[in-house]
Amino acid sequence: MAARQAYGELFKLRIESARALLRPELQRAPASAGTLLVADCIDFTELLIRQDAGRYEAVVAAQDRRLEALEKSAERGPLRDYARAEIRLHQAAAQVAFQHEVQGAWSLRQAYQLMQATSQRYPGFLPARKTLGIMQFFIGSLPEGYHWFLKLLGLPGSVALGGQNLRAAAQRPHDFQPEAQIILALVQETYYKKADEALRLADRLVAQQPDNLLFSYLLISLNKRQHRTDAALAAYRARPTGPAYLPVAYLHHMAADLLLYQGQYAASRRANQQFLQQYQGVHYRKDAAFKLYLAAWLGGDAPAAEQYRRQISAPGRTVVEEDTYAQRFYEGKLPLNRVLTRARFQLDGGYYREALATLRGFTATASQPLRDRLEDPYRRARAYHGLGRLDSARLFYTRTMALGSKTPYYFAPQSALQMGYLCQTDGQLNLARLYFQQVLDSPKHEYKNSTDAKAKVALAGLGR
Repeated sequence: MAARQAYGELFKLRIESARALLRPELQRAPASAGTLLVADCIDFTELLIRQDAGRYEAVVAAQDRRLEALEKSAERGPLRDYARAEIRLHQAAAQVAFQHEVQGAWSLRQAYQLMQATSQRYPGFLPARKTLGIMQFFIGSLPEGYHWFLKLLGLPGSVALGGQNLRAAAQRPHDFQPEAQIILALVQETYYKKADEALRLADRLVAQQPDNLLFSYLLISLNKRQHRTDAALAAYRARPTGPAYLPVAYLHHMAADLLLYQGQYAASRRANQQFLQQYQGVHYRKDAAFKLYLAAWLGGDAPAAEQYRRQISAPGRTVVEEDTYAQRFYEGKLPLNRVLTRARFQLDGGYYREALATLRGFTATASQPLRDRLEDPYRRARAYHGLGRLDSARLFYTRTMALGSKTPYYFAPQSALQMGYLCQTDGQLNLARLYFQQVLDSPKHEYKNSTDAKAKVALAGLGR
């Protein structure tokens, strides 16, 4: 009971309350599988959200001790086997996040094998199918370039099997059903364009638990990804706050983007500065500096813009695509076009009519950089797509692909991806396959990993 209550507090991101509830149980039954699993979930969640490298070694050492205790435990059954696999998976994720990729790959292999064995031994134990499904789906969606490595590790991913296992775990009650429901909803929204289901789930969860910061985070993120800026900012401002909650610095980075979309440049700068002050990790720092640059530049503050532009070049990781894009901007030294940049953020915010009005201020000429001549039709396509004017969207997507299929920019591959989705919706499945394959065949660009993953999942759904 104490472990279940502690897990409930953890799910609300009330870390210290979760630890306090679990402490007596750890003293009473230090080798209990459920207790050790929740203790690890607490440490792992705090490590990944805070991104505190100073805590990494201690967390991994604690995971090793928990795994050893479970190995020696007299407890038997599905929960013990599940806890071993889940803790090993947490360790893999921590190792990769903190730049120990080789150890992380080996831990992932162990976690996969343990979870697969648990699922086979206890086919009715739904938590195992939840985590096995996650691993199967995401390994199966990785781009072709990773396949040799996955084959070497013996990790057979499968988008179809992963989806089946996730759905089974999401549809029937068990202690970890909310996890399965959230992950399945995110998969459906990201890879299958089924955003409405995900938004309904997030709305329902927040209504049921308005004091749950994780659910609020989910609602903010989904609304942002679906270009519903007003709703996302409303959820951000209504989120639960206070010292009981684990500080989630990334929330301020998301808010900075949302304010940028609205043209609230000073407020966007304040939110990103708050993010950088609170954040202890190495990812998204270049992206934050880039967004600070853009807010200052669009807001007419040239001295601050130049200061933020130089900040992009500070030492840091470029693993996440947003940081890669920021670094590429800095190194490219090709100035951005103010009209196209403003339109881009209006589109990201879901302000499609405003974006089209802004784009009327841009006229393509042969003397302009190719990137700008590609971005113009792509932005128009996205605006028409957002307004449901699909014939116009197809026209401008096609124009973008014709002009930029061999260029190192994301506009043509993204156009091909969207055309694939449109053809899929219209029942033109063979044509959809051609467009999705065109995405995979595109040259390297800023968002190739994520764009290729979406195309690969789409092809798998079409029975490639």
